[in-house]
Amino acid sequence: MEKKAKARPKLEGVASADRLLTVLTAFRRGDDALELSELAQRTQLVKSTIMRLCISLERFGLIERLDDGRYRLGTEIARLGSVYLQSFALEAHVMPALEALVAASGETASFYIRRGDHRLCLFRVDSPSPLRMHVRPGDLRPMDASSIAQVLRRFDPHADTPDQAAETPIFSSGVTDPHVASIAMPVFGAGARLLGALALTGPASRLTSESAARIAPLLKSSAEVLTHALGGAGH
Repeated sequence: MEKKAKARPKLEGVASADRLLTVLTAFRRGDDALELSELAQRTQLVKSTIMRLCISLERFGLIERLDDGRYRLGTEIARLGSVYLQSFALEAHVMPALEALVAASGETASFYIRRGDHRLCLFRVDSPSPLRMHVRPGDLRPMDASSIAQVLRRFDPHADTPDQAAETPIFSSGVTDPHVASIAMPVFGAGARLLGALALTGPASRLTSESAARIAPLLKSSAEVLTHALGGAGH
């Protein structure tokens, strides 16, 4: 018997914890080490506050202070990332599914998760075509009206208005980029928990609504197989 998801308690966050996470999440893809002034600019916190926060982050290995005074992410971040991926067994199952989707459709396949007001590209396999959208694993995209964001929003059990009965796959074109279209499906884990969105993306001139309709059964089947492999019961 499936357990119903518990409602989250309506509690306020701790201000000091919020500031710690503000510093930690200020690092972006491509960053090596950041000057204190750059952290201050990105976080809108004063330098003295950032220095105190970084002492706590250093204690837990989340940030390292270099000899020249710059800061970079610590090795604990890599460990936590590894634990996260292993706990879901995602990479071992998702990457083969993405590779199979690309081989069958010719379009780029990706797997996204939600991160607050953004969607995070966790895994991606590019289309063999030179005409494609250049997004890399680790990149953040907006939670807009794209098919991927719609899936992450509609099937999130913690959302204000989850829509578990939404029609899938979901198709969108020209939302994030006027030249890009996408089609997406939800992937579930144990307890009908949404794990992420499985998507195919391509140029809007090629991935039209008609072509999306043709590859929809392929994407749907792949999402269902992936859901089963990750402990879900399907949708």
